[in-house]
Formats: sequence, structure tokens, C-alpha cells
Amino acid sequence: MGIDWMAWAGWGLSALLIVLGLAGTVLPALPGPALVLAGIVVGAWIDDFTRAGPVTVAVAAVLAALAWLLDYLAALLGARRAGASPQALTGATIGTVVGLFMGFVGVFVLPFVGAMIGEYLARQDHGRALQVGFGTWIGIMLGIVAKVVLSLVMVGLFVAALIW
Repeated sequence: MGIDWMAWAGWGLSALLIVLGLAGTVLPALPGPALVLAGIVVGAWIDDFTRAGPVTVAVAAVLAALAWLLDYLAALLGARRAGASPQALTGATIGTVVGLFMGFVGVFVLPFVGAMIGEYLARQDHGRALQVGFGTWIGIMLGIVAKVVLSLVMVGLFVAALIW
């Protein structure tokens, strides 16, 4: 009996995609839930969809779509609840993009700074700018938490399907 190198390589790819996806739940440069879903699909395919079948993959796909949706909605709702101007939303977006190049801290701090600057430029009010920046940041953090939780549920569902 020889070692099935293709199966081992496939499981390695599945695990790599899932780990990258989990990292991507907090790093905006990586499409976290989509990579987790890709890893689940690869793992299910290697096993001919016997243990992790079409229902498991479909539920994981729905959870990935929900994670993506909540990620964007949470930031918008946080900004809207704080009364953000369009300039604040643009600032938060620019801050997010610039933060990608500044490392882990930049990803978490620069959206707040961008929203705050955008709001200040729109209304010339320091207190309001701080409030909107904080509200936008809270929304972004809640979106990240939702992405992490839903991605972990996807992985748990997949592992449970493989075990039972």
C-alpha cells in the first residue's frame, strides 16, 4: 500500500486555504470567508463529498456570504448611527486601503483616522469628527467579529462533518 500523495497534497491545500481564510478575517487584504469556503470545498471534493456533502458545503457558502454582507453592513451602520457624512465614509475607505500597507496596526487605526478626518473636513467640528470616527471604527470592529465568528462556525461545521 503506497501513500496517496495527491490526497495528502489536497488536504494540505484545504488546510492552507482555511488557515489563510481565518487570517483573512482580520486582515482586509485576504478574502477570509471566501478562502475558508474554498478550503472546505477542496476538502469535500477530495473526499468525494461523502462526509462533507453538498448540504455542508451549501451551509458554509451561505455563512460565507452572510459574513461578507455583515462585514460591509456593520461598518456602514456604525457610521450611519454616528451620523457620518459621505466624506467620513470616504475617509474611512481611504484609511482602510492605506492601512493595508501599514501592517496590522494600520488596518485597525487608519479607518478611524480616515473617518475622523473626513468628518472634520465636512463639518469643521472636532468633537463630531471624533464621535463619527469612533462610531465608524466600532462598526468595522463588529464586522470583523462577525466575520471571525461565522468563519469559525464554518470550520467547525466542516470538521464535524468530517468526524461524524
